[in-house]
Amino acid sequence: MNCLNCSKYLREAIDSVYAQTYKNWEIIFWDNVSTDDSAEIAKNYDDKLKYFRGEQTVPLYAARNMALRHARGEFIAFLDCDDIWLPAKLEKQMPLFSKESVGLVYSNTMLLNQKTGNEKILYKKKPPAGMIFRELLAGYFLSLETVVLRRKCFDMLSEWFDGRFNHVGDADLFIRVAFDWELEYIDEPLAKWRMYEESWTWKKIGLFGTEWRMLLDKYSSLFEGFGLRYEKEIKKINAMISYFEAVEEWKNNNRSRVRAIVGPHMLIKPKLFLVFLLSILPFEQFVKLLRFFGKHP
Repeated sequence: MNCLNCSKYLREAIDSVYAQTYKNWEIIFWDNVSTDDSAEIAKNYDDKLKYFRGEQTVPLYAARNMALRHARGEFIAFLDCDDIWLPAKLEKQMPLFSKESVGLVYSNTMLLNQKTGNEKILYKKKPPAGMIFRELLAGYFLSLETVVLRRKCFDMLSEWFDGRFNHVGDADLFIRVAFDWELEYIDEPLAKWRMYEESWTWKKIGLFGTEWRMLLDKYSSLFEGFGLRYEKEIKKINAMISYFEAVEEWKNNNRSRVRAIVGPHMLIKPKLFLVFLLSILPFEQFVKLLRFFGKHP
């Protein structure tokens, strides 16, 4: 657990780990120099919670790497301080690691609206399992709070979380794991991911496009023949990037730029055609339509 001033929901998150029916676990709690009462809350638990505090506040993925260095277990799971594990999560996931080729197990999750308390399931259709590097590359779909990783996955990597990223570090790590390991999936929600209204305005959505471009450059160097071998998947990533960049322009009322950006990618990602058409509307109306049709919690 990585914490930076997360006291509001912290007890609920920690309690959800203590409520696990699977009992062989420890919490590595990394305090990224919080100034609220997060430390007091964390220190109020028993010695199954190992509390560590950094010397100074560092970016998210640097903090995750620092916490990982203190983990002793054969398996690693992740929980942000405002999310929740359901009681049977670990009990249902751990048996799937009996197959030595499985490096990661994930599940469905519930999107929890922080303001209204409404919940909706993330995956309407069952996502894939097995050797799914191509699928993850073409359209990343894992949710961090559901993931359990075999520690050997980290041992095989030259780099854990990439500290250059602020938004796609999870995707980068798990995609690289999927290159060498099988992934298993449990088709039921085993966690809750808390969603905040301020995140729905896509204040930093343009940065997602920037970081996905960085990730493509990274993989071009990391994986031999990446550009040719994964040409189809790269086209899908570029279509996704066009969406991020178009929304950024839309927010700034540059609606003609929206159509110019998504136009070349509509055959790859047909949903971009809707963006092309709807861009005649102000961005705020687009957001209202998404909420009306249930595309946002």
